[in-house]
This record gives sequence, C-alpha cells and structure tokens, in this order.
Amino acid sequence: MMTNTSGPSMRLWHLIFQEIRYRKLNFALGVMGVVVAVGCSMGLLVLLRQHDWRTEELIAVKEKTTREAMLKMQDEMRRVSLRMGFNMMIVLRGQSLEEIYANETPTKTMPEEYGDRLAAAKVATINHVLPALQQKCMWEEYGRAVLLNGVKGEVYIQSKEQTPLLETVAAGTMVVGSELSRSLGLKAGQRVKLMGREFAITGVQPGRGSKDDVAVWINLGEAQQILGKAGLINAILALECECSDNRLVAIRKEVGRILPDTEVIEFSLLANARAEMRNKAAAVANAAVDQERKNRLELRRQREMLAKLLIPLVLAGSGLWIAMLMLGNVKQRSAEIGVLRAVGLRGQQILVVFLGKALIMGFVGAMGGYVVGIATARFLQEGGSQMGMRWLMRPGMLGVSLAGAMVLAAAASWVPAMLAANQDPAVMLRED
Repeated sequence: MMTNTSGPSMRLWHLIFQEIRYRKLNFALGVMGVVVAVGCSMGLLVLLRQHDWRTEELIAVKEKTTREAMLKMQDEMRRVSLRMGFNMMIVLRGQSLEEIYANETPTKTMPEEYGDRLAAAKVATINHVLPALQQKCMWEEYGRAVLLNGVKGEVYIQSKEQTPLLETVAAGTMVVGSELSRSLGLKAGQRVKLMGREFAITGVQPGRGSKDDVAVWINLGEAQQILGKAGLINAILALECECSDNRLVAIRKEVGRILPDTEVIEFSLLANARAEMRNKAAAVANAAVDQERKNRLELRRQREMLAKLLIPLVLAGSGLWIAMLMLGNVKQRSAEIGVLRAVGLRGQQILVVFLGKALIMGFVGAMGGYVVGIATARFLQEGGSQMGMRWLMRPGMLGVSLAGAMVLAAAASWVPAMLAANQDPAVMLRED
C-alpha cells in the first residue's frame, strides 16, 4: 500500500520504493517478463553471432584442408603425367604433319645444340626438355619393327622438385616399351643386340597406349652413329607447364623467340587430359568449400528467420504481460490513488510513480536477462568457442540491454499509468 503519506510534498522516490515494497509479487512478475524478453533476445542474437564466427572457423579449416588435398592431387597428377609422357614436340619449321604421321617420326633434322640452346634459355612455359633422334626401323635380331629413340637425358627441368620423365640412358644401355617387353620377353638386366651392337636393358617403360609401347631408347650418340646422323636430332620432346589457359600460344611465342626456325606441335589429347585433370581437381576442391559455405548459410538463414519471428513475439508478449500487470495494479488500487489525489498529489506525480516503478522493473529485469543471456551463450557455444560470451560481456551490450528493457517496461506501463493519473479522485473515493 501507499502509506505514510504526509501531503503533496512527499518525495516521489519514496513513493516508488514503497509501491515496490508493498507490491512485491506484482513487481517480481513484471521483472520476470523483462528477464524473459532480454534473455531470449540476447540468446537468439548470440546464436546468430556464434554461428557466424563458427562458420568463419569452419571455412578456414575447410580451405586449409582443401589446399592440402589440392597439393596431394597435384602431386598425384604429376605422377600420372609421368606415365602419360611428353605432350608436345618441337620440330624444324616446314616439317609436314603428313610425313610425321606416315613415318611415325619427323623426317627433317636440326642441330643437336638446339636442345641445349632451349635449355639455356630456361623457358618458363615448358617444364621438361628432351632432345631426341627418332626413326622407325627394323630390329633385325628379333624381326620386329620398332621405334628407335636416341636420347641423352633431359637437358632442362624447370623445378628441382620435379623428376625426369625419362632418365638418362647411358651408352651401352637400353630402355624398352611395355609391349616389346611383353611380346619379346624382354626384362631389365637382360643383354640384347640391336643392329649388331650389344646393349643391357636397364628399364621397361610403363604402358601408355601409344607408340612408346613399341619403342626402344638408347644413348643419343649411339643412335646417331647407327642411323648415320652425327650431331643431329629431329625432335625436341617437351612437357608444357600449367601456367596459362592459353598455354600453347605462350609456348609457341617463347620457343619461336629462341628457335625461330622451329615450330611447336601439341599432342592435344595428352595436353587436354592433363588440363582437364587439373581443372577437375580444382573444381572438386572449390565445390567442397562452396558446399560447406552454402550449408552454413542455409543454417544461418533458418536461425535468422527463427530470430525474426521469436524476438518480436517475445518482446510483444513481455510488453503485454507488463501492461496487464500494471493495469490490474491500477484497478486494484483505485481507492489508494484517490486518497493520494485528494491530499494533493497531482496526476503528473502519479504518472511518475508508476513509470518510475516500470523503469526500475526494466532495470532489474535487464540485469537478470543479461545473466540469462550469458548462460545461454555458454550453452549454445559451438566447438568450444567463447566468442558469444565475449561479445555479450562487452560494456556496450549491457548498456543496450538496460536501455532496451527500461524502454520496453515504460512503454508497456504507459497506458495504465496514464489511466491512473487521469482518474477523478472524487469518483474513485465514491466508488470505493
């Protein structure tokens, strides 16, 4: 009850605290409504913030994992490329493709030092350079047509981390293709004769599904002697880099600058297969990151919709709850309000008493709701992250909570307070 009144000069704060003291249940119920409003609102906002921070963490981890997977894929792709072999050939300008297809090798020769010149220039668009002298001939000792390759080893490899596609073939040794090994029963360590010369087989090339499967590789100097083409080669085999989508244009421009009387022929199937593998690996990796991001965005959208729906409902429900409490309080205490008005308390002062009670209710409820919000943040934290709690515990968030709760309580109490302030004391006393 509002008691111990001594007239219109009584202190309003005394009346406000007396009102809270004698209407503890009403005040506690109002505070509970504010706690629910602030706690739920803060909890939902923390949920969204926590989700955003967790999304950034997960995407960062996913991108790191993807980069590591990409490096492994690239390493695997390089190993596959080794099995596929060289994918371009540099020949003398004017070399007819028709003659190459008919003879299975180039027919025009060029100086051996062209390969060394290309290697010395450190061509940026090519990874591997292998000068070769190729010719289809009869392996008389076995009565078998073979592709003879004279090589001295790769004269240029762009990176120290890359391994040669074909190891150096020393004098007196031979490497054979997979089909020759299978059909002729040739194995590493075996000694054979080729055109009267003896060679030790040091390796067998893996199957590539190409003419390399029926080829033999010997030292370039010995091939030049056998074929009577000392100091000459007819092809520079190369492996293009992965540096550009317009790779062939760039390679032809750079090679043409170094060896102007040559031209570049690309084995398009092999080159395109390598490019397709590279692009597919990148696409799969990027798709994994994008899918993770989409999943997180969809989950956030759902939570955001939930917050947009629940926060207004909670605030409206809390405001209605406070308004009903205050309205009931005004109706129950109309006689007391009439006494206060009769002894000189103005309507404006009655208004201040009720709004003051509402503001204190909002303040106390905001403090309780803030604690509930922190507990909610702790409960909703993802992956052990404390970001939500840190965000809530900033001084600014407490200020926003207090201001919002006090405004909500005052707004909800405005109509009941105005009703109390505008009532006629004579009518209220007569009705009582």
